[in-house]
Amino acid sequence: MESNKITATVFSFNKNSTDKIISNLNDVTLISDIIIVSDEESAYKNSVLSNYPFSGETIREIVEKIQTRYALLIIENMVIDINENSLEKLLSEIQKKNAGLVYSDYNEIINEKTLSHPQNDYQFGSIRDDFDFGPCILIDTKLLKENMSELFSVKNHFKYSGLYDLRLFISRRTNLLRIPEPLYDVQGTSESSDSDKMFEYVDPKNRDVQIEMEKVATHHLKEIDAFIDSKEKKMLKFEENFKMEASVVIPVKNRVNTIADAINSALNQKTDFEFNIIVVDNRSDDGTTKLIRDISSENKRVIHLIPQKKDLGIGGCWNEAILHPECGKFAVQLDSDDLYSDESTLQKIVDKFYEEQCAMVIGSYKLTDFNLNKIPPGLIDHREWTNKNGHNNALRINGLGAPRAFYLPVIRDIEFPNVSYGEDYAVGLAVSRKYNIGRIYESVYLCRRWEGNTDASLSLEKQNENNYYKDSLRSKELLARQEINRKKKL
Repeated sequence: MESNKITATVFSFNKNSTDKIISNLNDVTLISDIIIVSDEESAYKNSVLSNYPFSGETIREIVEKIQTRYALLIIENMVIDINENSLEKLLSEIQKKNAGLVYSDYNEIINEKTLSHPQNDYQFGSIRDDFDFGPCILIDTKLLKENMSELFSVKNHFKYSGLYDLRLFISRRTNLLRIPEPLYDVQGTSESSDSDKMFEYVDPKNRDVQIEMEKVATHHLKEIDAFIDSKEKKMLKFEENFKMEASVVIPVKNRVNTIADAINSALNQKTDFEFNIIVVDNRSDDGTTKLIRDISSENKRVIHLIPQKKDLGIGGCWNEAILHPECGKFAVQLDSDDLYSDESTLQKIVDKFYEEQCAMVIGSYKLTDFNLNKIPPGLIDHREWTNKNGHNNALRINGLGAPRAFYLPVIRDIEFPNVSYGEDYAVGLAVSRKYNIGRIYESVYLCRRWEGNTDASLSLEKQNENNYYKDSLRSKELLARQEINRKKKL
């Protein structure tokens, strides 16, 4: 096996792009061979024919064909231009650090403009299946060839998730490292928009893919001893010493155009129990404060809180609400942009708590524009969640759904991180570690998308920051779950 040569493997989704990539690679002396993966017969002498390019069987065939110590995988449908010096840096890093996988930042060439595309560092908790390595990764094939029986056993033969399985395997054995400098150029961008990618994993047409990805992620959790059996979850007996059965919690800052709609949506709920509405006004300065004050003066069920602290994110606002003495037994989310689907939402959520004796309930929502017209993909119901394994699968995906509701003693014990992104995911993971989470799969919530949303048109830097934070949450959660399993063995 040649230790200073590289086999390039090009996953071919477009012949024109593939031809250009090969032309570039032919000028690089470190490349000793090129393998083409395609779903149609190829004119290239060394090729792998497959209708499922990222299947376990295809990945196995690729590894068997490679005769060099290292392999460059080009995994996206874009024209890649990488030079000798860049490959030498990748090769040097993987050898010096004894890593199993190395990737780097890159440049995007769009309309003759060069834009830097930084990546995130890989963390222990970077187990989500959409972690972005970029189009090029360098892997150590020696590690794979020495573990063929384990890596490509029958149980791991998947149509869609072979590459995901491969990198999780590598992460269990060695390091995955990023070089924080752009080492190659990419002409254009991938075809999926950021908004498309956000909801790809809940698209019903991707259900078979999701089932496979869940199996791979669950296997990984078992291998690193972070798997939690659903049989170990605590069942709850709800306390009765609450003034209110439920509180609708609305954190808000500068939403003068939407806050009245949100409050009225809560006030219009029809229930067989007493509830109130806690609006945490995070020092608004656009007229929102006066609007809330006027509504609360007319309706005593609306509690208007203005925190003393000046550094609160959304999570900090939630803590103000759940620690308030008037907070009800169940604290139920309503964002200041959004609405409940109808007058029965709150009743359905509280009923679900008693039905399943759970510590948290998550509903389903419909995406709409500002005027409540449905926009794609429509209903977001997170049916990838199952009672048996949802708490483990939650570590693979990037969100748990909405609206979210919490049994107050449990959420007071956990509390929210004082951030404005991922605070809901953090507490959802923590709750699911010990308690059941109830799910409502019909739409009970309208999530409005408009230019004022906090997650509208995020920059790449902000997307990276958000993803890095959620990966850090997963890292902490994995360690917590490993500790639970460690103590069980004592």
